[in-house]
Formats: sequence, structure tokens, C-alpha cells
Amino acid sequence: MRRREFLFSSAIAARALSARSAAIIRQEKRIPAIPYGVQCGDIAAGKAVIWSRTDRPARMIVEYAMTESFRDARRVIGPAALETSDFTARLDLSDLPADEKIFYRVTFQDLNETKIFSEPVPGSFRTVPLRRRDLTLVWGGDVCGQGWGINPDFGGLKIFETMRSLTPDIFIHSGDMIYADGPIQSEVKLDQDVLWKNVSTAEKAKVAETLDEFRGNYRYNLLDENLRRFNSEVPIIAQWDDHEVRNNWYPGQIIVDDRYQVKSVDLLAARAKRAYLDYVPIRFNPNDPERIYRSLSYGPSLELFMLDKRSYRGPNTENRQPVMSDESAFLGSAQINWLKGRLLNSKAVWKVIASDMPIGVVVPDGKNFENCANGNGPALGRELEIADLLRFIKRRKIRNVVWITADVHYSAAHYYDPAKAQFIDFNPFWEFVSGPLHAGTSGPGKLDDTFGPQLKFISVPEGLKSNRPPTEGLQFFGALRINGRSEALSASLIDITGKQLFQVDLQPEITKYTKITK
Repeated sequence: MRRREFLFSSAIAARALSARSAAIIRQEKRIPAIPYGVQCGDIAAGKAVIWSRTDRPARMIVEYAMTESFRDARRVIGPAALETSDFTARLDLSDLPADEKIFYRVTFQDLNETKIFSEPVPGSFRTVPLRRRDLTLVWGGDVCGQGWGINPDFGGLKIFETMRSLTPDIFIHSGDMIYADGPIQSEVKLDQDVLWKNVSTAEKAKVAETLDEFRGNYRYNLLDENLRRFNSEVPIIAQWDDHEVRNNWYPGQIIVDDRYQVKSVDLLAARAKRAYLDYVPIRFNPNDPERIYRSLSYGPSLELFMLDKRSYRGPNTENRQPVMSDESAFLGSAQINWLKGRLLNSKAVWKVIASDMPIGVVVPDGKNFENCANGNGPALGRELEIADLLRFIKRRKIRNVVWITADVHYSAAHYYDPAKAQFIDFNPFWEFVSGPLHAGTSGPGKLDDTFGPQLKFISVPEGLKSNRPPTEGLQFFGALRINGRSEALSASLIDITGKQLFQVDLQPEITKYTKITK
């Protein structure tokens, strides 16, 4: 073949290849995408919320069955995913059989070309039991914080794969699901000049102020395949803390920070909550669609109480008010009254209160206080609400209450003992702290003696430098296991490798703890 013929033939072949590639791209663009997988959340008796997101106006369709082959599957037509929800959609399945593994798959129908459907994306979960059986719950908080984002060289958000390996029934996200105030740079220098390389996006390049930037923080986390795989198999029950908006925020705050053009935290919080509600598979309250606090009964052995310590608090002050007031509010009177009523009427053996902050850890905010704990001494300020709640639990003989939380970027086990407290009108109880899941590790914080917390275990050494990277292995989650026969509850604190660091075994009114040495 002469050179001119060769070049002509090569050009024809290249154009043909380019045309085929363009046709494939056009065909792919015609099909709605589901880039962020599927999630199941807020499971209750006979119910489960299914969530997903597509890339265009499309209608959500969910098929579910009790076999992986989808034999005898039911098909439910869901809502339209539109621009107003950032193309997210959810469907609240009902009339589900008790204690069955449900296989589901989500498809989106293009609303511009209704004959075009996405490829289905599968997921699964186990429904709430009517009878006692073994249960496993995992929890933690703090994801992609302090600049430590998704690093493929590290394995991404690999703690979610460690949690998935335990085949838990449910996952409690204790808040700081995102760090809207924490930009993710493409590279972070570690000690010894080693680079941590982040996946980065435009929305994570600055602090979140617009609605799309807040939504972009959730989309960023969902780029990780470990998290998407975990979400497809483990139902999530989520709350929020401060970093879904910005560090240490409270209603009415005016922002003094040059990074922010928006100075009203109330405007930021409204956009942040909209993004949270778009991206979390929460069941909307029909009377208050923006309400986050709620309870979910998980069979005869367990009821979960999800708190919101952000939306109803007063300003961060010296926190020394002698009586309860709007200024000293933490949960707020409406939420406290709701919690008392739900605890009093609960039929579950174990009542697990999921709090976005630990009770007795002092968390300063400059000269003021971010948490309810305000240093040693009698109950004052925000502590008055906690004292009132603990007194109510004791006097109404509400048994087997356990608290779980995150927020402080280390794991710990606290035993609250009235014999060693300033405020003594309560029954002893345990609080388990776990985290970070994937963020900078810090700590430990100081405990105040108002409610007599006794430190039984802590996962980090005294004097730890702040913001330790995930490469140091100081990433943690917690697990609660309930024995279906004895109804004993075993609480564990576990590191990123799956190593159990601490365990406490609880029987109703009987406790013993065991420290597992490294």
C-alpha cells in the first residue's frame, strides 16, 4: 500500500471509530444515570424508605422481592426526581413482611422520553422483626473532615467496608455526615513530606454557602464505592450535628469569618437542612417535614431515639444559667417532652438514645461552651435539661437506657455514676462514643463531674496531637449486639481494621466491663 492510500485508509478507520464512540456516548447519555447508588433508611415495622438520585427529570420505580432472582416481585411507581430536589427521590415502602430479607432495585424513567429507562441498581435490607432475634447495630460519625477526603491510594472510605463485613442490621450516623465548612484540597502534606491525595470537586473547594454547594458535599461522599456498597446493604438512620452547616453553629448566629459571604447562619442552616433532607433517606414527619428528631422501634428488644441538639439550642454562652430558659436551651422543651413521652411508652427492652454530642465532655467555643458540659460543679445552663431528663428516667422507672454518640473524634466508654456526681438524682447508665469514621482524630476531651462520668476506656493517648490523619489508623466505630435469647446487650468499640478494642456486656440492671488490651 502506497503512503497516500495508507493515510486515507487510516483516516476513514479513525472516523468510523470516532462515529461508533460518539454513538455509544449518545446512547449512554440517553439513559438516565444513577451515579450515587441506592440507600435504605428509617426502617420501622413493615416500612422502609428507599432513596436514590438520577441526573435528569425522571420517575423513580422500585421493584422488591424476597428472592434475589426477583421472582414474584412487586413494582411500585414512585415520585418524580426533579430539579427542586437535585434529582433525588425517595419511596416509603409499606406492608413489608416482618423479619425478611428484602431485595430491591431502583430504576428511573426519563420524563422527557418515557420509553427510556435507566439500568436498575440493586440493594437489600432485613425488615424489622416481630419476635426476639439477634440484632447488630453499628454507629459512628465524622466523615471527610479536617481536609481528609477520599484518597484512592488509601482505599477511600474503607471503614465502611469494615462495618459492612459485620453484616449489621442498621447503621446509626451520629452526625457530621459532611463537613460543609471544610474544603477538600487535592493534596495535603503529611509528616515526612508524604502527600495525601484527595479526590476533589468544585463544590468542595470552598466552604458551602449555596444550596448546590451543600448538596455537593453529600454528592462528594457518595463518590466513594465503599460508602455506596455499604448503603446498598445496610439501612441508615441519620441525625445531624454542627458540620452539616458550620463548626459550632447555633440559631441566630452572625458569622464573623472572611471565608463566608453569607453572614446569617439561619440562612446557611436552612439551605443545609434542605440538602440534608434531600440526600438522607429519612421519613418525613407529616406535621413537620423539617423535623429531624424521631424514634424508631426495631422489634421487642430495641427502640432508637434520634435526638437533634442543633435546631433548638440557644446561643453558645458561659453556660452558667441557674434556671432553664430560651438562652440555656439545648434540646428545647418540645423535644424534651417528646423524648420523655416516647421513653415512658416504649415497650422495648433496650432504649438506645442516639445523641449527636456526648453528655459529659467539655467542648469549648472560645470562652463559651459548645456542649452542655461546662466544667465541674452543679448542673447549670444546658446541663439543666439533661438533669431534668435523667431525673425523669429514674423516677418513672425507665430501665435499660444506653446512650451512643460521636462528635469528639475519638472513641470512649463512659459510665455515669451518681455516687461520684454533683447532680445525683439519676440511675447509673453507660454512654459510648465512637468516631471519627473518616476525619482528623483528636482528643481526649476533659470530663466534668456534674453527672459523674467515669472513663472506662479511651482509644487515643493523652496529649495526642490534633487532627491526626486516617493513615495513622485512629479511625473508629461502635457496635451494639443484642442476644435474641438472653437479650443481653454487648457494646464494642472497634478500629478501622476490625479490631475490637473494648467490650462491655450489659444485662438488665447488671453491668460488667472488659478492656481488651492491644
